[in-house]
Amino acid sequence: MEAVIDIQINKVETSKLVNFSLENIPFGKYFTDHMLEADFEDGEWKNVEIKPYQPILFEPSMAALHYGQAIFEGIKAYKNEQGEAYIFRPHDNFERFNISAARMCMPTVPEEIFMEGLRQLVKLDSNWIPQMDNHSLYIRPVMFATDTVLGVRPSDNYKFMILLSPSGPYYTTPMKIYVEEKYTRAVAGGVGFSKNAGNYAVSMIAAKEAKAKGYDQVLWTDAFEHKWFQEVGMMNVFFVIDGVAITPTLDEGTILNGVTRRTLITLLEEKGIQVQQRKISIDEVIAAYKAGTLQEVFGSGTAASVAPLKALGYRDVHIEFDLNNATIANYLANQYKDVIYNRVPDNNGWLYKL
Repeated sequence: MEAVIDIQINKVETSKLVNFSLENIPFGKYFTDHMLEADFEDGEWKNVEIKPYQPILFEPSMAALHYGQAIFEGIKAYKNEQGEAYIFRPHDNFERFNISAARMCMPTVPEEIFMEGLRQLVKLDSNWIPQMDNHSLYIRPVMFATDTVLGVRPSDNYKFMILLSPSGPYYTTPMKIYVEEKYTRAVAGGVGFSKNAGNYAVSMIAAKEAKAKGYDQVLWTDAFEHKWFQEVGMMNVFFVIDGVAITPTLDEGTILNGVTRRTLITLLEEKGIQVQQRKISIDEVIAAYKAGTLQEVFGSGTAASVAPLKALGYRDVHIEFDLNNATIANYLANQYKDVIYNRVPDNNGWLYKL
């Protein structure tokens, strides 16, 4: 790929790292010295700039606030034991970002802005990448509508940004999950497959009510029968039944095509573990539990990586999992770490070296 875009770079005089420790930091709370910003105006992208991280000014009439045209991605950068920096599968996130943009009636971001901007920004702030297990530099590309007029229509103007956040683990303990039957996250023909802001806003009330019941998150079901599984919280989900890893199919467009999900499927298949991408219902899972063949349930996502579930609640059924026996989830967690931290050969071309 040739970089054909002129990216202006304005550096900070003194890095915030002078008074900052990268150890034991919470997820998504702190941000690096710089950010990338670009504007879509008059039908083209312009003003591409890497600048000091700072607030942005906008008018109260900005379209994204009123009509929800906002999308984002989640990517991570890591350092191996030799201190070399890598971004994990950024091209996949670039492609998915533009799939989200098309669904939300937004302009696509050119590869030279997304990828070259990402490369230059992360390279500039590479000292912010933690060099320890369960830590990373979280990368957040985001785009939102910036028209300053009220009216339900696609905006003519947009802002694209990339933020960087040094982060520790997203989940510090295994989760307890409640099967959601009241609220709906996504429906066929909707926007469940895209990473738009609204998908996450609508999920909050269900998570809040699940926490009041003693759970951490919800396992989403379909809108019509509330029995076919979709995602778990903000992650893709896997069920291990009788040695087979089953994950809900993407066919209906209600589930995000997770980069981590795709990675784990490849790792499972390379290990010789059968993977099925198909519809799976609460009835099948409860039957497997009663038959003694439900072995593990775990989530997968960029933020959480591999997240084993320690409990699953459904109506009057409560299932506890012995995480010491979560052999597949534990294998994936360890293998995934080896891949992202470059401890094993990158046979799949997933690591984008700076």
